[in-house]
Amino acid sequence: MTTDTEHFTVHRDGVTIPVTRGGAGRPLVLCPGLTSTQAELHELVELLRRDFDVFTFDLRGHGFSSAADRYSFEAFLGDFVAVMREVGRLSLPLAPLLAGHSYGADLILHYACEYPDTVGGLILIDGANPLPAPFITQADLPDFRTLWADVVTWHETLKGTPRQVLLTAEQILELNLELDVIRSGINIDIDVVGIGILDRYRTLDRPIHLIMATAMAGDSNEGRVPRHNRLWRAGMDRLGRERPDIVTSRLDATHGLVVTHAEDVARIIRTAHTPAARAAS
Repeated sequence: MTTDTEHFTVHRDGVTIPVTRGGAGRPLVLCPGLTSTQAELHELVELLRRDFDVFTFDLRGHGFSSAADRYSFEAFLGDFVAVMREVGRLSLPLAPLLAGHSYGADLILHYACEYPDTVGGLILIDGANPLPAPFITQADLPDFRTLWADVVTWHETLKGTPRQVLLTAEQILELNLELDVIRSGINIDIDVVGIGILDRYRTLDRPIHLIMATAMAGDSNEGRVPRHNRLWRAGMDRLGRERPDIVTSRLDATHGLVVTHAEDVARIIRTAHTPAARAAS
């Protein structure tokens, strides 16, 4: 399905961020994850536009957003605040739903805690998980360095396209290690326990809907995959005990569910968040 689209640009901290708007219905802002772009999420975006007024954008250093001098959770979050500020100037009929995948889920959760009055609800897609322990341990570092090196090599073939990612493998790894601390509150390098993301959930009073993959790290029984899947489920169970009011939908999929199961993700969102679909069900 093709819809008319509008475009505007957000400028912040020397970074240029292109925003695309299309569709009709309740406003929804979709935040991609790390190493993902709005172009990669094209199928999901098109499906959502059938029922929502969808805003999409690219993180700094991704897609057609410009490169930056620094990449950090704080920097990405500041960019999202700037995007939302521009969206807020459009006199929308309702505060938008925020949907985010993976790293994007963490960004929208932190944003909603700081600016709750600008948010109609959260749809967290396989992210923002309050892990009871770091996802990446010292034993995992070699595998993850190889993984991100392979990802960067592949992205070299996408330079100049809407799917390009300009970060280095080391930058991506550092961002994931930083996110581990944000989620679990534990720094494996200095063995310090601090405030994790669960504290964010405790203070947030917006409606929250989780869409989770049943095999986040894949369905293999070899290597570190079972440990990562167990840890991911443990984080979700931990959140369920803390916030039993949160609605959770599970998909038999891996972490790439926004691409591999775009139709299922869109159906879940449509059923839960559009009046007509709720009435029909």
